[in-house]
Amino acid sequence: MLKLDEIWQKTCNILQHEVTSASYDLWIKSLEPLDYSEGVFYLSTSSETAKQRVLKLHEEQIRTALTEVESEIKDFKVLDPDEKENYLNKPQVEEQEVNKATPLCNFNPKYTFDNFVVGNSNKYVYAAARGVAEHPFDKINPLFIYGGAGLGKTHLLHSIGNFLIKNNPDLKILYVTCEKFTRDYVESLKNSNSKANTEYREKYRSVDVLMIDDIQFIANKTGTQEEFFHTFNDLYQNQKQIIIASDRPPKEIASLEERLISRFSMGIIQDVQIPDFETRLAILQKKAQQEHYSVDDDVINLIAEHCDTNIRELEGMLSKVSFYASLLGKPSATLEDVTEALKDQISTTKQNLTADRIIDCVCKYYSITKEDIIGKRKNKEIVEPRQICMYLICEMLDLPLVSIGQLFGGRDHTTVIHAREKVSDLIKENNRIKVTVNDLKSMANRT
Repeated sequence: MLKLDEIWQKTCNILQHEVTSASYDLWIKSLEPLDYSEGVFYLSTSSETAKQRVLKLHEEQIRTALTEVESEIKDFKVLDPDEKENYLNKPQVEEQEVNKATPLCNFNPKYTFDNFVVGNSNKYVYAAARGVAEHPFDKINPLFIYGGAGLGKTHLLHSIGNFLIKNNPDLKILYVTCEKFTRDYVESLKNSNSKANTEYREKYRSVDVLMIDDIQFIANKTGTQEEFFHTFNDLYQNQKQIIIASDRPPKEIASLEERLISRFSMGIIQDVQIPDFETRLAILQKKAQQEHYSVDDDVINLIAEHCDTNIRELEGMLSKVSFYASLLGKPSATLEDVTEALKDQISTTKQNLTADRIIDCVCKYYSITKEDIIGKRKNKEIVEPRQICMYLICEMLDLPLVSIGQLFGGRDHTTVIHAREKVSDLIKENNRIKVTVNDLKSMANRT
């Protein structure tokens, strides 16, 4: 494990990109690393007020960043000056007592199935994870979860762990990153003695449930792949549960041996997809409720529209807006606060988003030409994308209706109004149209 100062410095490097400069200078910089014990990283700060502000504004961001830097850290605590003094002067616990009570791993108590927002993008992987938690060692083994950064893989792994600990307290559960698995393996080789090798294998092969995160880092590590292959076989043959997470499917992990790809395919391989608009909305609403943020509905809608690839970034944007409003002493964050607090993240997209880009996205999505969409043809294959395109331009750009009509072959503004209202109604009653519109919004914002 890294030294305290190294862990905190790397954590700060992450947080600098997650919080506003003002918030970082005011609250994060005031924290100092104090200790690490039994999965908890202790920080000290200058006052009780500073402690409360840090926990209210950035508790989850700090916890996530610490876990990214060092997977063995499962929680953190901030101590004010009095608490720091009491902590440093606490009586030393007998060493044998500590050893007796040390668990294999600790899971973040905030990551549970109950607070995981389920939507179209993740309902299948959620069902698979829940199935493993409720019936380990049964039909789903191994469970391989993959998806991009910040989409909820770690949340699901911790949810499984928390559920198993609560309902099967006697199980031996080990959760590590691939980096930690590799580090332990290299350490066992460095010692060059049979005892070190035996201890290493005992650690990983005597568990009931093994959870490996970020398995993609096993790429190009021939020795680690060999060791993991034998560990996998040993656990599987003894009917132990294996759960693996990655940022890509097995076949896309560079230089991954075929025999490992084959082993991973013995169970279920399920992806976590980019959340759709409704899921992003639900995530933000839940986050606001959990953190007691006071924000207008328009703020949540705007953030959900503009951030569609990363849940961590989505929640970070909400935290920034809430913090900015609190600095100004406002009772609730408004659209005006979004414009100012997130100008570096939202304005770029807005400046680049044009009617032509939206039209191009719709043409690409429906495999039609621009001449089709702005022309006079009225067959069904053209009318639907044309109306959806008008609706999107109305919703995503601040353009006069007359100007929008001109883009579509000089049509009257009443035609644009009709298209906007019709698509708006269809979204409420036709799931296919709703999904199409959300997909097109994402395409336009990403292009």
